[in-house]
Amino acid sequence: MIAAVSLLAYTGLLLTAGASQLVRAGWTDRAPRLAIAAWLALTSSAIGSVILGGLALVVPTAGVSYHLAGLLAACAHDVRARYGHPGGAALAAAGVVLTFVVAARVGWCTARMLVTARRDGQRHCQQLQAVGRADRRLGAVVVDYGEPAAYCLSGARQPIVLTTAAIEALDDVQLTAVLAHERAHQRGHHHLVVRVAGSLAAAFPFVPAFRHGHDRVVHLVELLADDVAAKTASRLKAAEALLALSAPALAAPLALGAGGSATGARIRRLLRASAPLSRPRATAGMVTLVAALAFPFLALSGPALTLIGSHCPDASAASPAKHPALGSSA
Repeated sequence: MIAAVSLLAYTGLLLTAGASQLVRAGWTDRAPRLAIAAWLALTSSAIGSVILGGLALVVPTAGVSYHLAGLLAACAHDVRARYGHPGGAALAAAGVVLTFVVAARVGWCTARMLVTARRDGQRHCQQLQAVGRADRRLGAVVVDYGEPAAYCLSGARQPIVLTTAAIEALDDVQLTAVLAHERAHQRGHHHLVVRVAGSLAAAFPFVPAFRHGHDRVVHLVELLADDVAAKTASRLKAAEALLALSAPALAAPLALGAGGSATGARIRRLLRASAPLSRPRATAGMVTLVAALAFPFLALSGPALTLIGSHCPDASAASPAKHPALGSSA
């Protein structure tokens, strides 16, 4: 019971205080890669804790505890005692339902989002073949459109799309920065990261932490791509390119574009050129992420691991007539 309560309490802590602290953290824009990892670790650890918490409620049942005792070479009675709860079979059944429902919901929403994104991407590629023209010099597809926009589709082999208005609005250096930005999305598989965060938000729309996580991940992948663009050209040129681009209104669903999320904040960040996190702080952040991911497994397995090698006492050895300490006194 202690394991189940600990896991469910840990889930609540992550989704409330943990998410709130991460939303307000001032370091995330300085270390977007670490911040993305933090959001994914927080949300996945919360889901994992719920699933493992449900499993912890099932362990005390006779069949499960017996097989777990055999695996640990421990006493089944001790295993049931460590994971025991007053709910009996009813609470164990609730644990099965909780585990199945949460796992199935996450799996279904993730699969649906991936299939939908793939279908929409293929449809958009077909539309681009009809209305766009390939520019080998730029390595992009150019579309006649009156507003400056740039975006890319998922996958290294998928096209980067530029509008004619964008080509006219940007000079060569700015255009190089924009292309570097879009290629960074594709090389970093940022679309997949955004979809994973989005699938959790779609699975549990009533949980604010998942919605905030998706919104922040969308913003943070743009910061990563902005940093690549700034290294290719300069921070000033990258900022000027962002300023020139409008939101990609003609983009495919789930496409990522240089003129996308929170452009004003991104321009200010590029011009401010804040120093990255120090190595000790980055290392501390990574250690915290590993601990957050490891805790659910430790909480579930901890009571069982302490029983490794512990055997049930031999009932015959406990008999007073045969106990070595109670030998004949005659």
